[in-house]
Amino acid sequence: MKPTDTYHPDYFHKVVDCQWACPAHTDVPGYIRLIAQGRYTDAYMLNRDSNVFPGILGRVCDRPCEPACRRGRVDDEKPVAICRLKRVTYDLKDDIAERLPQAPKKKNGKKIACIGAGCASLTVANDLAPLGYEVTIFEKLDVTGGLMRSNIPRFRLPPNVLDEEIDNILDMDVDLRLNSPIQSMKALLEEGYDAVFVGAGAPRGKDLKLEGRDEAQDTGRVHIGINWLESVAFEHIESIGKKVLIIGAGNTAMDCCRTSLRLGAHDVRVMARKPSDQLKASEWELEDALDEGVELMTCHSPKAFVMEDGQLKGMTFEVLEYFEKDGRQKSKVINEIFLPCDDVILAIGQENAFPWIERDIGIEFNEWDVPLVDKITYQSTRPGVFFGGDAAFGPENIIWAVRHGHEAAISIHKYVNGEDITQRLPNAVDVHTVKMGQHEWAYSNQYAPEERRLVPHVDMKKRFKNVNIEVELGFGQEEWAVEVERCLNCDIQTIFFNEKCIECDACIDICPTQCLTMLHIDEEESEESVRSRLKVPANNPDQDIYVSAKLPQTKRHMIKDEDQCVHCGLCAERCPTAAWDMKHGEVFIPKVSDEVAARTPDKKRA
Repeated sequence: MKPTDTYHPDYFHKVVDCQWACPAHTDVPGYIRLIAQGRYTDAYMLNRDSNVFPGILGRVCDRPCEPACRRGRVDDEKPVAICRLKRVTYDLKDDIAERLPQAPKKKNGKKIACIGAGCASLTVANDLAPLGYEVTIFEKLDVTGGLMRSNIPRFRLPPNVLDEEIDNILDMDVDLRLNSPIQSMKALLEEGYDAVFVGAGAPRGKDLKLEGRDEAQDTGRVHIGINWLESVAFEHIESIGKKVLIIGAGNTAMDCCRTSLRLGAHDVRVMARKPSDQLKASEWELEDALDEGVELMTCHSPKAFVMEDGQLKGMTFEVLEYFEKDGRQKSKVINEIFLPCDDVILAIGQENAFPWIERDIGIEFNEWDVPLVDKITYQSTRPGVFFGGDAAFGPENIIWAVRHGHEAAISIHKYVNGEDITQRLPNAVDVHTVKMGQHEWAYSNQYAPEERRLVPHVDMKKRFKNVNIEVELGFGQEEWAVEVERCLNCDIQTIFFNEKCIECDACIDICPTQCLTMLHIDEEESEESVRSRLKVPANNPDQDIYVSAKLPQTKRHMIKDEDQCVHCGLCAERCPTAAWDMKHGEVFIPKVSDEVAARTPDKKRA
């Protein structure tokens, strides 16, 4: 094995598992430390630099960072409440008006059209408007936010939070045109825009073609999930039957079942075809639904809508049993049941829909009628037309759409300026010591054994009085003050200088997790073999191990299991020769402002 380069940005970034897993690469440990210091506004702005919507995402993010959190692998505890700490930055921030990017009075003469006022288009506008681009957003509805507003219930995401963070972007001289659906891409392209970004989402909910479906359609009792949520959001629907069946078990299904309870339903069942360990819904969203009294019925496959005298009476389901055969999961029908209901809500997925894009203008689509989009540049097969968010690759979550917006903004800037859109600045890392004294560090390095804090909720009886009552109250000081200390500060990394090491084993002796080992390694030895010979075998291949160059005395190598290190700094404190140091690695993920600054020598990076 070759020695590890801890100064390589990808290595340092990957060790910060939460930031590595976040599509927008939010500096999670950085903003958590700022919260701990009481610097809430700074923490908010650090969040906003990458994810654009801290208040929104602090409530409804799908949290890819949390399953990656190493806290759960070090002591089998639950991960740090990263998402809810993000909300803390929003709830406690001061006025940020003076710290937001500003659009210059003098524009650069380039006009960009964005279709849809959702998170992807808004991110593009957020990145391009401060650079002098004239950005126009076309929205078919009379409000902004896209599916964030129409499909996420208000008891999870209050409208005032949406309005504030969206207005922060629109106030950068963005030309917003509501009630302006695009009927023809060809016509839009003829209006003289230098580039077009499509962030129209995946607005079509999937239907379920079963026996009785056509007849049930006339009853008005069978609803498409995302359409139904939109009707509730805009107060076109204010009630539902007492018994409701939700077909599907993803996050949209969780929103549908919880909304049904607030509209008068008493018996709400979520019908899942798969076993409980294979559901698409996030663990926390399923947990919230079950806490509110929703019944989950797994291994039930819908078979037919049951009608009687023109009225919907219920549905029949096949009860499935799953088993393994030839290394693959199979299922068989073991029973059939009938469940009565007043309403059925279909929450089985969403699809792209582009009837307004002509098929003869150079934008190619695949067999699923999804546009062919480059996953690096987000450009379609027609130069100058870019896609992002759900419109690019199908339904995802908000944080992915934000990432798409950042990357598409880079491509748009390069395209309109005649540059190669595939040539982009590389990631970088700024590494500097956090040592303040022999036993003193510029971060809280004490390991906190506390369990994950629970977010306070509105009382169960009160929350159903109004569909707009926000259920989660957010962390108070007692909760967040404990939770911030649970962070392992993974971006403050142990850096080893092999030439200083005298092989006294002091660091190995003091390490509380036994993550350090000194070994002789054969040049041809595999990583798997090295992992198995460590003091505590490194059994997680998804997390790198650190391998030093040869030590001066015995020609052994210092090995560290990154999976188990708690970044306590005891090895650096104990080492008599300063062979170990604790250094903060600030990972640099370029955005379009950085691309501009890199080509303007006298301009600092934004």
